[in-house]
Amino acid sequence: MPESQYRARQVAAKTHEVVEYDHDDSKPGKPLHIMVPGGLVALGALGTIILIAYLTWFEPQLDQSTGLVLIALLFPFYVGGVFLFSYGYELYNLPRALRLTAIIVFLTFAAVVIVAVLALVLFGGGKLPSGSSKRGSSKGGSGGSWKSSSSSVAPKVSAKSVSSTPSINTSRGLDVGNVVVLGGGRTHTREVTKEVVKEVEVPVAPRSVNCPNCNRAYVPADEKYICPSCGAPTPQELIEESEKPRTKE
Repeated sequence: MPESQYRARQVAAKTHEVVEYDHDDSKPGKPLHIMVPGGLVALGALGTIILIAYLTWFEPQLDQSTGLVLIALLFPFYVGGVFLFSYGYELYNLPRALRLTAIIVFLTFAAVVIVAVLALVLFGGGKLPSGSSKRGSSKGGSGGSWKSSSSSVAPKVSAKSVSSTPSINTSRGLDVGNVVVLGGGRTHTREVTKEVVKEVEVPVAPRSVNCPNCNRAYVPADEKYICPSCGAPTPQELIEESEKPRTKE
């Protein structure tokens, strides 16, 4: 068998050489007849292995033991397909075909491991278990009555003190409170200004609403959220409208 003149990494020249060898009837063998089927078998087996790995570890639809068994069964087909491709690619040179097969299998395995780890880190780590519980407001009653709790608004008082002190440059002196005794019996009084700001929220009495059944006007909180005329419970939107704070005119 004639030996190839190009290395495996010289893909363009190597492929052209293989095609010319296959079309030359004076040379023994047809490398494309084993190279193309071998490549297709290798790609099919590799794609199936990747799909099984995805369904086993990323989308847990297959059991881990089942996935490993299927991958172990498909792996020899992948290696065999790679070997047939390499054997035709290297023009029936067995040592070079074995070396190319080992390189392709190793690089494929390394690439699959790197992609799987990166996918687990980037996508699998972003799915955090939701441990926070949602709180919902519970409403209960007997006889179709609505209950709501009225909240009291406590006045807020905030005070801030601003003091302004003029600078005094003395060589000798005594500071007692707001009075500075200077040398020679002289005194100087410091001026202190305090500003107090009070913010008071005044609660507003609930406003009256009209009953949607009999159009009777009443205050829901005073009537225990039941219409005094027809006995219908007060809808929730009317309760919220009654307890909504009024804008200051």
